[in-house]
Amino acid sequence: MRSLTTKLILAFLIVSLTVAGLAAFFTWRATAREFQTFVVDRIRDDFIETVSAYYRQTGSWQGIGQHFLSLRTQSINPNNPKPPPIVFALIDQNGIVVLPAGPYRPRDRVSASVLAEGTPVEIDGQVVGTVLLTGKVPELDPVEQRYLERTNQALLLAALGATVIALLLGVLLARSLTRPLRELTAATRAVARGDLEQQVPVRSRDELGELSAAFNQMSADLARATRFRRQMTADIAHDLRTPLTVIGGYLESIREGVLQPTPERMEVMQTEVGHLQRLVEDLRTLSLADAGELPLNRQQVDPEALIRRVAAAYQLPAEQKGIVLQVQAAPGLPAIRVDEERMAQVLGNLVNNALRYTPAGGTIRIQASAPGEPSPSQTAPAAGNRLLITVADTGAGISSADLGRIFERFYRADQSRQQDEGESGLGLAIAKSIVEAHGGTISVESEMGRGTKFTIALNVSPQQA
Repeated sequence: MRSLTTKLILAFLIVSLTVAGLAAFFTWRATAREFQTFVVDRIRDDFIETVSAYYRQTGSWQGIGQHFLSLRTQSINPNNPKPPPIVFALIDQNGIVVLPAGPYRPRDRVSASVLAEGTPVEIDGQVVGTVLLTGKVPELDPVEQRYLERTNQALLLAALGATVIALLLGVLLARSLTRPLRELTAATRAVARGDLEQQVPVRSRDELGELSAAFNQMSADLARATRFRRQMTADIAHDLRTPLTVIGGYLESIREGVLQPTPERMEVMQTEVGHLQRLVEDLRTLSLADAGELPLNRQQVDPEALIRRVAAAYQLPAEQKGIVLQVQAAPGLPAIRVDEERMAQVLGNLVNNALRYTPAGGTIRIQASAPGEPSPSQTAPAAGNRLLITVADTGAGISSADLGRIFERFYRADQSRQQDEGESGLGLAIAKSIVEAHGGTISVESEMGRGTKFTIALNVSPQQA
């Protein structure tokens, strides 16, 4: 039995049969018991009515036995000559048995406790006797027997009907439960064959619906990652091809004597080799970050000293381009425990990008502050908050279409400029990986024509103060 649908149908069938059987059994028992009680009450009422009529007529219980014998003889069924048994005994007001039945013998005296369990016979408000049930179950007449049989048949048919309905509902429920699983199985097999673009319908909001939604998200992420990997492979091949082509062309020309190995040509080849080395080192850094093995030499670092170090490294290029490079830090900022070289690499990458896209006369501002500070001149709040380091420029800005993808590897918002300047397209991806390895976050805000602002948020624990 390998089908989950079959297993569910059988489970529903077993449960429905069990429930219907138990319900029918207990209903039958209760019906039989109540009907028997009804019959006993009816026969007792008839018995009381008969003996009461006799007492009214005679004024005593004298001759009640002979009277009852004649009545029983008259009620004999021709098909059953045996007279029906007397299941009730009659006790007079003095506790003496006047109409014996069962264990009660003529002229026996019955105790008051036994009389209390019987039914009194009242004539004109006066108790003249007591009717006691002998314990024998009265026989049912044919009409009553047919009624009970029809009741049992109805219960049986109801149980069978409930079982059939439960089975049909079980089939429908089993199919509805296994349908998403069958769809997920088919989609999973398609993914295993290499068709990653798989989406299954989300038919409910329960656990199966959540599973379908999670599969759809996984499939979309997997397909996007595969496309991204293919694009990244193509970008790496392209970035490797250009410097290798230049180096290979120069070496082949020098070997064949077409060109002479002048210092200028050696410098060109050295530049391309440097580009290859940077690309390889960037890829290595990203691979280590992806594996969670990026080495970090953490130590207590003064945020102001860190941003001033980065500003000093780029002060000359900024002056050469006519760009104002500003540094602002709130006083009293707590030290942060980071890898200084790695964080300097991150900030250097951001400043380098800002220099590339900020025109002459523009401004680049590197600022260290704490959240909620209106200005860097105010004292920073106590340790335990997050430290913010921002790099903002007044450059061309980034379009909204590119803003959400600038941290992707090899993504270039301006293809021609970055390729011409030897950029690999990995700088921002590396910056994001390094910041996240420190437990921080990096975000970007930009508006076309008004500049871009990168914000790095790092946690500052009380021990780091």
